[in-house]
Amino acid sequence: MANSVLNGSEPIAVPDSQPRTRIRRFVWKIAIATFLLMAVGSATRVMNAGLACPDWPLCYGKLVPAQQMNLQVFLEWFHRLDAALIGLMAIFLTATTWWYRSETPKWLPWAATGALGLIVFQGVLGGLTVTELLRFDIVTAHLGTALLFFCTILAIGSVLIPYQSTGSAGNWLTWLGGASAILVYIQSILGGLVGSQWALHQCFGYNQLCAVMNSHIAGVLPPTLAILALTVLAWRAKELHPTLRQLAAIAGILLGTQIGLGVATFYLHLQVEPLTVAHQATGAALLGTLVVFAVLAIRDRLPEGEV
Repeated sequence: MANSVLNGSEPIAVPDSQPRTRIRRFVWKIAIATFLLMAVGSATRVMNAGLACPDWPLCYGKLVPAQQMNLQVFLEWFHRLDAALIGLMAIFLTATTWWYRSETPKWLPWAATGALGLIVFQGVLGGLTVTELLRFDIVTAHLGTALLFFCTILAIGSVLIPYQSTGSAGNWLTWLGGASAILVYIQSILGGLVGSQWALHQCFGYNQLCAVMNSHIAGVLPPTLAILALTVLAWRAKELHPTLRQLAAIAGILLGTQIGLGVATFYLHLQVEPLTVAHQATGAALLGTLVVFAVLAIRDRLPEGEV
């Protein structure tokens, strides 16, 4: 079959096999589920629900702890449920890509297997966060692995998108997109360290861990400059593929939103839980947007446009 993509104003038919189409759609479902999982995980942390279920992998020794259920228990229980669902989806994805390996790109089964390895490792870290009583380094590694899995799934989905290259993405835009994604990932890890150690409260209340908090604040500058440069260069490159221009614009909007949420979160001392969750979710959305931009920019420079 063939899907149509836009190059300027003219649709161009790009061949896309049935297995590839089904796998691509399934990959994007995993990406959405992973984004929701990270949002729920953020809510679990800011609501102090990380140890609401004292055991693991069950909760109070049950699959559904109906008698103990309250908001905090529900958040931790639902977080685990969503994580288990994504784990099953990753297993199914890996099995499917190996089954259709003769009809899909050779790299796809290996990429899916790598993603499965990340989600297994993520599950181990999830268990350790409970058994080790929310030790900050494990909690931060848990977040970092989740973001890495999210980026991997988005990269796979972006490569599978029917996309006609135009050769319009120059070296600067390609490298800037990748660098921006890396800088946002690092900044997310710094934010995870702040959250897992409650550094904001520690600094304001006891004058401790201020260096951790200040590293996250200072870390805003490099990704901000990189994303602003990316947005401006993409806006000025009139010949740039419309999809890349749109992604750069979205990244700019998310950046402004993220900075605003970060400032509000700082001045309100993390007292408004939905605001803190929105801050972390927007950061993940920004990272995801940059990953998709970087992958499509690389594809835009490939002669055939398809991988």
